[in-house]
Amino acid sequence: MHGQRLLLVGVGVTGRPYITAARRLGVRVHAVETAPRAEALAGLADEVTVCRGGSDELWYEAACEAVRHTRPDGVVAFSEPHVLAAALVQNELGLPGPSLRASVLSRNKALQRGRFAAAGIGQPEFLVTERLGEGRDWAAGRFPVVVKPLSSAGSAGVELVGDRGAFEDAVARRDTEGRLLVERAATGPEYSWEALVRHGKVWFANLTAKETTGPPYFVEVAHRVATGADAATRATVADLGGAVLDALGMDTGIVHLEFRLTARGPAVMEVAVRTPGDHLMDLLGDAYGIDWYEMVVRLALGADLPAPPAAPLRHTAGYLPSARPGTVTEIRGLDEVRAHPHVVAAEVTAAPGDTVAPARSSVERVGHVLLSAPDPGTLEVALDDVRTTLRVVTRPGGLPDDGTS
Repeated sequence: MHGQRLLLVGVGVTGRPYITAARRLGVRVHAVETAPRAEALAGLADEVTVCRGGSDELWYEAACEAVRHTRPDGVVAFSEPHVLAAALVQNELGLPGPSLRASVLSRNKALQRGRFAAAGIGQPEFLVTERLGEGRDWAAGRFPVVVKPLSSAGSAGVELVGDRGAFEDAVARRDTEGRLLVERAATGPEYSWEALVRHGKVWFANLTAKETTGPPYFVEVAHRVATGADAATRATVADLGGAVLDALGMDTGIVHLEFRLTARGPAVMEVAVRTPGDHLMDLLGDAYGIDWYEMVVRLALGADLPAPPAAPLRHTAGYLPSARPGTVTEIRGLDEVRAHPHVVAAEVTAAPGDTVAPARSSVERVGHVLLSAPDPGTLEVALDDVRTTLRVVTRPGGLPDDGTS
């Protein structure tokens, strides 16, 4: 791999380990990033092409400029807005990638619903509507329903609507939002399935248990990686994953599938062919003793992979705290959490004086804590310790500190 070139479309902050992994393999990195973030890549990437904005079209424009003079040996899309740009370049240059079909489906939840319905894959009953108000009659016999945008991430715009009155309230707020997806709400424990795939075959996969705030916005607040599951559940998930890969036409790369295990069987929420968020890649690496960023780079370059892990070496979790809306007055317990023997990393992104909005998407969370333990029991105790200790104290407008998080 020495002397090869990797085009990394999008980097952000949590995508920087792709650069580290590539450099470790002796691979040169050409990054595409927006101007506000491009300066931070000086000294990290070998080359940087600046993207003029955040749309799919502008990411593709910048990716085309990046490859105009130098042909890469592999392309990696970092996050959801980068998927189509990377796929188009992969397709044009004949390089490994998820496939153009899988990438297009990744960017549009309504297209996923249509494809999975044709493939007979379990999912919620759904309606695609040009204006939310046009879905009144359909929703009337199916409450509660979930309203969501077609292309988003981090639970942005996802909302549970419980009855006709709540639906009319949502229409008043969102009827001019454009095309939306309305789904019958699915109930059951929520999971994600992370898979590294080569030529349509799973090289390695993991099952993550998800914990959310629940209705109405379902913002993720904790992930437990390498979660224990019985043989029947593992078989069910493996079958679901295989069916989804086939329906996507998935070829090579990473897949992040979210689903619920309902009384009727698994129901797919959504799927993406890009890096999962919430530091899952770090948790996966710690759990299995392999660098998932490096594995994605190797897949993109068509390089050899090591033997897949036989079993998890550690049990890991991510805790994603939120705070009550208001003005932050104090951060409590952060030093104690960082000193905990099973805490790998901890950060609070809010500071005294900041205003905290209600947690309606991942953007409104106020930090993260990554934990690692030798067994599930120890992990749960550590997670409880962190929840109890870490507090982002807020003061609602004009009221005394409430001392809660």
